[in-house]
Amino acid sequence: MPRLSTSPGTFPLVAGIATAAVLCAVAVFTVVRSGCEDPGGYEVDGDVVRLVGGCVSREDLPVDPAERPAPEAPAPSWKVEGAGSSPGLRP
Repeated sequence: MPRLSTSPGTFPLVAGIATAAVLCAVAVFTVVRSGCEDPGGYEVDGDVVRLVGGCVSREDLPVDPAERPAPEAPAPSWKVEGAGSSPGLRP
């Protein structure tokens, strides 16, 4: 007859709750120590919502893709038979 006990399933449950509590504490500590005194706020200007203030500057954001030239795609190392010719027009 199998033994009915809750102790085999208790350890993984307690370990999971303890791990979640530690991760939450680390997340709260990280946010508190981030050093941002002005979290910023949102302003509505017509149909546009803008973030005003905060600790993110323009230099922290990635470069606008329009300002950066797109990399050229490499030529394929394989060729498909019939590629480059119009259907039905074979030389």
